[in-house]
Amino acid sequence: MSVLVYTESWNNVFRKNTYETVSYAKTISNELSEELNAISFGEVDRLELEKLSTYGVTKVYSFTKINKGDSQTVTSIIENEFSNSKLFIFSNTYTSKMITSRLSIRLKAALITNVVSTVNSIDPLTVKRQSFSSKAIEKVTAKTNKVILSIAPNSYQLIENKSNIEIKIFDIEKGSDLNILSQENSTDKISLSEAEIIVSAGRGLKGPENWGMIEELASLLNAATACSKPVSDIGWRPHSEHVGQTGKAVSPNLYIAIGISGAIQHLAGVNSSKNIVVINTDSEAPFFKAANYGVVGDAFEVIPKMIEEIKKSSL
Repeated sequence: MSVLVYTESWNNVFRKNTYETVSYAKTISNELSEELNAISFGEVDRLELEKLSTYGVTKVYSFTKINKGDSQTVTSIIENEFSNSKLFIFSNTYTSKMITSRLSIRLKAALITNVVSTVNSIDPLTVKRQSFSSKAIEKVTAKTNKVILSIAPNSYQLIENKSNIEIKIFDIEKGSDLNILSQENSTDKISLSEAEIIVSAGRGLKGPENWGMIEELASLLNAATACSKPVSDIGWRPHSEHVGQTGKAVSPNLYIAIGISGAIQHLAGVNSSKNIVVINTDSEAPFFKAANYGVVGDAFEVIPKMIEEIKKSSL
């Protein structure tokens, strides 16, 4: 069973969740005694491609002229050029979801998403995945010859497994029915999907003018910033920061919720967090039931003190 891992880049480089996915794929390829091949789309620095060898990739196919956002073309290339692979592994990102759903139908392959464990069984292939908004873990067995897995971010550690690597660059262009008018990349912020720490705030902040202390705390913790749905709906923060059932699902090591009551829709997006800290003036806020640690207090008093203590400890 040959193994192909999809490597997703941002601004010509790979991020942490890509290396997590490659580490996971290498574990499986070792079990199968197979080489691990990788595929990449769009411009990626050659040093980044070479770095994949650190985590066990022996061959990488880089399609530099294909926009990674063109999921139709990416799917067609994987289907037509790599159909001999039996196991396809992706990180569970928005981009990969657009590809894996199509690829599953075309290859008649089982698609298992939000995978959080190493393989329990190779034949038949059995893994564990998050379900019910990350409130439960279920064991799933694939019954097809080809299998597609998408790995939940922050669910697998980086494992170095140095190998020699062969890099094949393809500069072919392929026509597409999709016309991408513009593409924006965030360069100054940590991605929510791969952040280890997230500082999130809600309407308890009372207005967008008070977000300075949230951003300062996040900067000190090397964290990403997020918000509740009401905050993004009224324009206090960009929709890209909205976490919840209708926003982004996150799985950081630490999620700090400030001035967020904890509606079930918001909780659905943060249930995978390893540790949750809630700061709220309302001791009856539902979020406290989901918290590992809670502070009943005014954010305008608590956060400045947190910032002060963090600055002291870093001196």
